[in-house]
Amino acid sequence: MSFDFDLFVIGGGSGGVRAARVASAEGAKVALAEDSRLGGTCVIRGCVPKKLMVFASSYRAAMGEAQDYGWTVHAGSFDWPRFQGKLNKELDRLEGVYRSLLTNSNVTIYDTRARVKDAHTVALNTGEEVTAKHILVATGGRPQLPGMDNDHLGITSDDIFHLPELPKRILIVGGGFIACEFACILNGMGVDVTQYYRGAQILRGFDDEARGLVCEMMTQKGIKLHLGTNVVELRREADVDETTGMPVSDAAAGLTHEQEAELRARHGAGKGGPIWVKASNGTTEVFDQVLFATGRSPNTGDLGLENTGAALGRRGEVIVDEYSQTAQPSIYAIGDVTNRVNLTPVAIREGMAFVETVFKGNPTKVDHALIPSAVFTQPELGTIGMTEEEARDQEPVDVYCSSFKPMQQSFVGREDRVMMKLIVSQATDVVLGCHIVAPAAGEMIQMVGIAVKMGATKAQFDQVCAVHPTMAEELVTMKSPARSG
Repeated sequence: MSFDFDLFVIGGGSGGVRAARVASAEGAKVALAEDSRLGGTCVIRGCVPKKLMVFASSYRAAMGEAQDYGWTVHAGSFDWPRFQGKLNKELDRLEGVYRSLLTNSNVTIYDTRARVKDAHTVALNTGEEVTAKHILVATGGRPQLPGMDNDHLGITSDDIFHLPELPKRILIVGGGFIACEFACILNGMGVDVTQYYRGAQILRGFDDEARGLVCEMMTQKGIKLHLGTNVVELRREADVDETTGMPVSDAAAGLTHEQEAELRARHGAGKGGPIWVKASNGTTEVFDQVLFATGRSPNTGDLGLENTGAALGRRGEVIVDEYSQTAQPSIYAIGDVTNRVNLTPVAIREGMAFVETVFKGNPTKVDHALIPSAVFTQPELGTIGMTEEEARDQEPVDVYCSSFKPMQQSFVGREDRVMMKLIVSQATDVVLGCHIVAPAAGEMIQMVGIAVKMGATKAQFDQVCAVHPTMAEELVTMKSPARSG
């Protein structure tokens, strides 16, 4: 059977673009469809703009620290429109780079939505249909609203980069890494940040001790973090009385028609305005914005996979085997749409493994074990391997842990603390996990990850001479376990 293309990729994010380029380099005739912007979540509305916001948000504290070190400086106010303009230019540049990479790789680009019609046919929103021997689904994920009444009044992480102005007060709902990162970012930019999380501690799934320290540092920096708390009601009430926290419909009781009209006008009734929120703890507050960071869902809606033998999981994820192949042999899926390990570098590796398997005749699985990752809170959290809790459930372990005030902040009397932690098997001495809470923890964990991935033992860590004075030297100088079990 003759096909228009050897490979049709649906989705122009990092994983899909890499797979398309590498497959084309192997001589395949490749096409790619993207209905938004090339670069996907990471480049356009995720990792890249978020990290640039992390940089921008850190300078206010840095200015204060510089003063303590003797410099005559003043941070002033943050110019959001100026930063946003530079951010948009950078994202435009990166999107152009992605387009050039595809074009120079002889990949045909369709700037439109694509749906799977059958095992070998893709229907485009232009009305055109094309056929392909293989179809690769790389559509990523999207933010998910909580499904409560009026949740459309809130924004998601996709929207935060497009705000015309920074809010004075914001409520962030959620306790995962996206919620915590944006809480730190906006706090650093001078926004009054309140955060609700329904769980007992933020950053579920990370090491308990590490996430506890991140939580402590966030609150110390002024983020009003309420654990065990959720939103039970919200409505856009531009006519909320800021004194009582009640809707004007209640506060206006007993006023004349003219007085009530004046009250509503003063609060901007009918023109948008603040959002009134009632929390599960019974309190009510008014915020300029509410950011829901309550999870993400695989982007499989209206994708047409029901027209094939490909199966979807409970959350809408594409079910694949170890080679990223669906139950329909001609259709594969990689990245966040499969909800395996939702990280950009993982999607890229899955795309490379797909090309190895399908176009180079070298069946290749992606190793999803021992993947280093970072949470760009302030301070950052870097992690690889098992948490203390996971390791204890598996086998007896020794826990080496050091928490201290770093030299840079201690010198000027600040209360910042960092933590270095190793989880070590008692039976083999292998380092099962490493968790770092510190400035630049993401940079540190990348290097530590090499050793942990290679199966390094605690004795081998101890053999490495310390770099002094650094925070990371603690990783090779902790001689006695803090506890065992």
